[in-house]
Amino acid sequence: MNQDFWRITGIVGFSLVAGLLAGHVFLCVAAGTILVFYWYRERIQQLLIWLRRRTESTPPDVSGFINDIIDEFEHLRTHHKQRGEKLSGFLRRFQAATAALPDAAVVLGEFDSIEWANEKAEQYLGLRWPQDSGQRISNLIRHPDLIRYLQQTNERNFHKSLELASPVNHEQRLEFRVIPYGESQRLLMARDITEIHHANKMRKDFIANASHELRTPLTVIAGYLENFEEDRAVCPPDWMPRIKQMRQQTARMQRLIEDLLQLSSLETPSENRHTEEIRVADMLGSIYKEAESFSGMMHHIFYLETDPDLWVRGNQRELYSAFSNLIFNAVQYTPPRSVIRIRWYRDDRGAHMEVIDSGEGIAPSHIPRLTERFYRVDKGRSREKGGTGLGLAIVKHALSRHDARLRIESELGKGSKFRCDFPLSVIVNKPSAEQRDRRA
Repeated sequence: MNQDFWRITGIVGFSLVAGLLAGHVFLCVAAGTILVFYWYRERIQQLLIWLRRRTESTPPDVSGFINDIIDEFEHLRTHHKQRGEKLSGFLRRFQAATAALPDAAVVLGEFDSIEWANEKAEQYLGLRWPQDSGQRISNLIRHPDLIRYLQQTNERNFHKSLELASPVNHEQRLEFRVIPYGESQRLLMARDITEIHHANKMRKDFIANASHELRTPLTVIAGYLENFEEDRAVCPPDWMPRIKQMRQQTARMQRLIEDLLQLSSLETPSENRHTEEIRVADMLGSIYKEAESFSGMMHHIFYLETDPDLWVRGNQRELYSAFSNLIFNAVQYTPPRSVIRIRWYRDDRGAHMEVIDSGEGIAPSHIPRLTERFYRVDKGRSREKGGTGLGLAIVKHALSRHDARLRIESELGKGSKFRCDFPLSVIVNKPSAEQRDRRA
């Protein structure tokens, strides 16, 4: 800056002296000022041409503030180059890491356009990189379920997955999962679960077939035991306790088989699972009456609070099974003359069904495993009450088929709360008879 100051001062001073000698001070000073502006304009023009070329050529050597601008630009360009190299290194390492993954990985940009894909994406999904760069994935993989899944997946429900056959090999089963990141980007992962799918199918088929095969002989055994118990002339009195015990165990085996069949049915994908409009208040009213009868001599105190205008779209049989399991469990494990509350309500997050009891409660260590098959907090006590250990597993699967979740809160000595959370998407609002009469 000092050089610019002395340069301008020198030229203006020389012009002033020349003007005094020539008798035209203003004219000479104006000419000197124009000369200064013209000189700087030419140097700035050279700088602008050099910047526009964006080459590694030597910048113009101009002392003063223009040279300071060039130095600052060179510093920024060097920093930008280093940053670009660093980001390129990160990108290369990311691509190398994802290329080494055993899963297909596809980076989706705005409008689900393909920004990058690894080698497995071609093997599993038929996507080629970089040939398919910029293409919308829905134009290349025309599966309605995948398109719907991509449309419905966002930051709130990215934990959901989708299982489909590979578009390249229909014998291969893939599990799709979407992970949002950045402002408008998403990472689509596809994992090969063919072996897991076949193993699960074999397990389901085995359970279903074994349950069907056991049902008939158990029915025959139960029938003979009932005849023995009723025909006192044929059955000696000292056999009666044994006959009664055999009938109880046979009935328990029959309940177990029914639960296994129901669980197997719930694990089987269904195309028409959200076709019925269900008035849950009426369903809970029926279960409430059954629970009062089931309570019997225990004389539980029931409170039922339901919203009659709150309907859901789903499968009535599955929801009835889920709600009745929760309510009957509360009856079984709540001490006599204790309170059981049943609520059906909605808020801004969705619809909720709650069963709150004042029983013994459940230790926190058991809560994460309660929905596992055959898991029991107290095995001996559960068997005594006739439980199969499958009730909460049935609840979990029935709710998942309605995009709902089971939440469990409990504290030892203070009771438990089981809550079914339904999303807004399955709610059907219908006016009650009183509201229709008012409108009429």
